Amino acid sequence: MSDPRIIPIVMPKWGLSMKEGTLTGWLVEPGKTIAAGEAILEVETDKIAGAFESTDSGLLRRAVGVAGTTYPVKALLGVIAPAEVTDAAIDEYVGTYVTPPVEDEEAAGPQFEWVEIGIGKLRYAKRGTGGDAVILLHGFGGDLDNWLFNIDALAERHTVYALDLPGHGQSVKAVATPTLDTMVAAVSEFTRTLGISSAHFIGHSMGGSIAMQIAARSPGAAKSLTLICSAGMGNEIGPYVEDFVAAESRRNIKPVLESLFANTELVSRQLVDDVLKYRRLDGVDAFLKFLAADLRQQDTPLRSVLAMENPPPALVIWGKEDRVIPAAHAENFPGAAVHVLEGAGHMVFMEKAGEVNGLIKRHIGA
Repeated sequence: MSDPRIIPIVMPKWGLSMKEGTLTGWLVEPGKTIAAGEAILEVETDKIAGAFESTDSGLLRRAVGVAGTTYPVKALLGVIAPAEVTDAAIDEYVGTYVTPPVEDEEAAGPQFEWVEIGIGKLRYAKRGTGGDAVILLHGFGGDLDNWLFNIDALAERHTVYALDLPGHGQSVKAVATPTLDTMVAAVSEFTRTLGISSAHFIGHSMGGSIAMQIAARSPGAAKSLTLICSAGMGNEIGPYVEDFVAAESRRNIKPVLESLFANTELVSRQLVDDVLKYRRLDGVDAFLKFLAADLRQQDTPLRSVLAMENPPPALVIWGKEDRVIPAAHAENFPGAAVHVLEGAGHMVFMEKAGEVNGLIKRHIGA
């Protein structure tokens, strides 16, 4: 029997479809004491590259994984153990470690679920079974997979729903009036259909604007708001939306996607291919053009929230290097808890997932 003080570091599983990942490099050296939530290595998958943040704290005794090597999910990459554990015990643990089989989730049950509302079908993912309901709302041109670094962490104590908004992902594209109001109505109907009377709403970019409007129009519907690089908190906004709509080729779309990140290397070939595939679906181009024009005409939804008698508690998170919406907008919500994170851009919840997840957990658990 292995020493119970030995803690394995294994290849993470980001998203339901991930079966393997490439260790691109270690960020810490053996002999260093690491903290839970600290980025310790970098992993690249066919979907995205990102830093893996340790779930445990302790002394890194062994770096088993080799940079540039591809490993299956749950493969042993490193070992955490106190100094009192002998090298022989570490050697034995590494030598006898067996990578456990990855659960066949397709056989275990559907990866996604669907709900029929008035304008058509919406795709969503559900994680967790306890605590309050949490609704994750992505931004313009995104989908529910944007939350792959966040959904499972938040589902540890809550029931979390991430949905493809109308016109996005695999949800309905044929919508008569693709406006922000249509989005707000669709999310409200989504929650009613699933019997969710109130929830913690977490919105990124356009999703934050939707969350604020739901809170303002239906007092009590939002237990709290988490606004991540949110639209609707100021009038200044970059050309991202128009550039995304106009880009129709790999050469054009790649720099647009790179503007979302502080670290442009996170824009993988697969991410570009997935976005182009979505852009070429029937109905998407017309939907996005109509929605883009409507977004430019919107008043700031923040005003409606601030006019509420008892606005829900709010957490505002921004990437300091956001090139889409100025990080200065984070200061526009009086009374909110505000965190502007260094080394991150518009996709701060992906680039700084561990830190963002921790902030959200404390906020919705308060």
